[in-house]
Amino acid sequence: MPNPIHELLAQKGVLLADGATGTNLFAMGLNSGEAPELWNETAPAKIVALHQGFVDAGADIILTNSFGGTRHRLKLHNAQDRVFELNRKAAEIARSVADRAGRKVIVAGSVGPTGELLEPLGALTHDAAVDAFAEQMEGLKAGGAEVAWIETMSAPGEIRAAAEAAARVGLPYVYTGSFDTAGRTMMGLAPRDIHSVVDGLPEQPVAVGANCGVGASDILASLLDMSAAKPDAIIVVKGNCGIPEFQGTEIVYSGTPELMAKYACMAFDAGASIIGGCCGTSCEHLRAMREALDHYVRGAERPDVSEIVTYIGPLRNKQAFESGAGEGEGRRERRRARHA
Repeated sequence: MPNPIHELLAQKGVLLADGATGTNLFAMGLNSGEAPELWNETAPAKIVALHQGFVDAGADIILTNSFGGTRHRLKLHNAQDRVFELNRKAAEIARSVADRAGRKVIVAGSVGPTGELLEPLGALTHDAAVDAFAEQMEGLKAGGAEVAWIETMSAPGEIRAAAEAAARVGLPYVYTGSFDTAGRTMMGLAPRDIHSVVDGLPEQPVAVGANCGVGASDILASLLDMSAAKPDAIIVVKGNCGIPEFQGTEIVYSGTPELMAKYACMAFDAGASIIGGCCGTSCEHLRAMREALDHYVRGAERPDVSEIVTYIGPLRNKQAFESGAGEGEGRRERRRARHA
């Protein structure tokens, strides 16, 4: 398959992925409970503006507004019969921005969890999950997405299903887990084990890594585990912009542009080749990250956790080696699925 990420990495050495979709769209007027994917049709100018802001800030990769674009998530909004068209529109909007950037900008098709549990914990079969992801990815590919970007995953089986779907559709793929539960994903996957999730599949990922989770410090600690386990891997980190905090009834993120710039440089030193932001990361934050990476030379030594804490802030979770995949993981996943 054509692999634009490897090609651009060979030219640049490190790539900047974009920032948050959801939190930025909320700031633009999206209501709680409203499907962002529907804005691809009802408010396309706002989606264009978000992508354009990230490109202007220096992003090399922009993710489509399609995170909840499977039939299972769209069913919550009575849009399960519009999977192809909504995902195609998401990719077309991103493609229109990338094509007028004046430089190479990769359009990655965002693919989030279905919100369902796979057998034996739930009713969703592996084959049905592959079909659902493939349906979404067909729309993304038709709209111009170059890569399937499988993100915020918890269950290894769901990652494998999405990876098989990407291969079926003919898209190279990236996958990232959310290590938000005592240093592991909610289903117990440890960062160091992220590399082996799709072992045995004929099509291997372009890159793997982590996104979202708790905060910037915690995702950097996860990155150290991932890069130590496989030093030659192409690793993605898209960390949240600091720590979420309530201000009245609203959630805000504590990260400043200066903190996110430091996070980006530490991520580079810790072994990431693709660095971006997740929840709370604005165009202003991303611009600071771009500026920092453009003037930074990767250090000779990897940072350790104590340095991360000193420069970025304290960890909010245990690290993976301090915890195990406890008996409560399946129960927590079922609770999350009910409220997704």
